[in-house]
Amino acid sequence: MSAPTFNVIQEVDKATGDILAVYFQIRLGKAKTVKEVREGVAFANYDYLGRLLGVELLAPCSVTVLARLANDEPLKHKNRIKDFFKKSIPKSLAIPA
Repeated sequence: MSAPTFNVIQEVDKATGDILAVYFQIRLGKAKTVKEVREGVAFANYDYLGRLLGVELLAPCSVTVLARLANDEPLKHKNRIKDFFKKSIPKSLAIPA
């Protein structure tokens, strides 16, 4: 399984400075499948091998919801991905667990 290459892409409202959406990139690749993780809030992208590529967040969400996505990752990557979500989520989109 390919190693994570972490990146965060934010879409910001130019007039207000509010964060509208965030994409947490876990790996590079082309998405084949998109799964709704939290209805209307979080969407996970997977490649043709079923590897997690990233997660798009459109509204406030619990970090635990995002961290659960790392559970299917190899042990050597699991905690790094969970930490990435915890450290990278903007405060305006984080709901305490």
